[in-house]
Amino acid sequence: MLIGEVARRSGVSARMLRHYESLGLLRPSGRTGSGYREYSGDDIRRIFHIESLRSLGLSLREIGRALDDPGFTPSALVDDLIRQTRERIAAETELLTRLRRIDAAEPADWEDVLQIVVSLQALGSKSAAARQRAALSSADEIPVEALVEAVLRETEPNVAGALRWALARSGDGGTALLAQGLGSPVAAVRERAVRSLAELPGDEATARLRDALTDADGVVRGHAALALGTRGVAEAVPALVDLIVEGRNDTDAADALSLLAGDTSTADRIAARLVDRLTHGTTHDTTEAPARVRLTQALADIPGRTASDALVELSGDGDRAVALTAAYLLRLRDAG
Repeated sequence: MLIGEVARRSGVSARMLRHYESLGLLRPSGRTGSGYREYSGDDIRRIFHIESLRSLGLSLREIGRALDDPGFTPSALVDDLIRQTRERIAAETELLTRLRRIDAAEPADWEDVLQIVVSLQALGSKSAAARQRAALSSADEIPVEALVEAVLRETEPNVAGALRWALARSGDGGTALLAQGLGSPVAAVRERAVRSLAELPGDEATARLRDALTDADGVVRGHAALALGTRGVAEAVPALVDLIVEGRNDTDAADALSLLAGDTSTADRIAARLVDRLTHGTTHDTTEAPARVRLTQALADIPGRTASDALVELSGDGDRAVALTAAYLLRLRDAG
């Protein structure tokens, strides 16, 4: 079979067949009387073998080894091809993400495109100072998706604060993306999502913070409760009381409880829950002495009869620190 017919049947151009021959990959079995290349059935099969291996991403040099070296084993080469393919996919995915973010920013001209590229590069810098500058100075140019991705991975507190500020300025688009962060298996990522949601206004952000009250991680629950307390959401009360017991952000938690105690009914419920933890602990453990003092202090800014009666009773508590704290708070209430 002559080269033209081989090219038609195999789909490999005559020029490429000659290239394979120049590299030693393919050797026509014979020549016609006029000197034209003549390919046998075995030659045709080799061509298909070459093309099959090319489809896997092997170089022509690797194909030659695979076809001609009897001792060649494919396992190491296939493993290497898998690694290279994964790296290539990751690079292409990163490029696609960058292009989508530029497109989402709706640049007016190439100057805008270049500015967005510079901002995105700065946001991914290894320098915390550079990331912080990008968040503070380029907030309007950075697509919200990039801001959310950055804030969910940021471990430097100052940079994280700048990113949350930028995200709060970006509008409503970040809420749904941050909600996805709440589904992360990594507690630290969920915490960053909650802290970012806490700085976003609106009912949707509040709803996502409510969801976080059931998180398995106490730190995540605590940040959600503090944010919800300042928004007047009474569902946060149990988690706020837990913060006081645990001694984490207990002052902020007590302040949030006092904000929630705006009406008599809610104030009495909050006071009753504080007293319950003081006297009974939880179903799993009794409340430790330092926590009982903190719970007593939290009653100070809770108005109403329930809190006052509790302080009267606690002024005679067997724990001297609790009794003294309660007596002092009663004097303050009486003076007020």
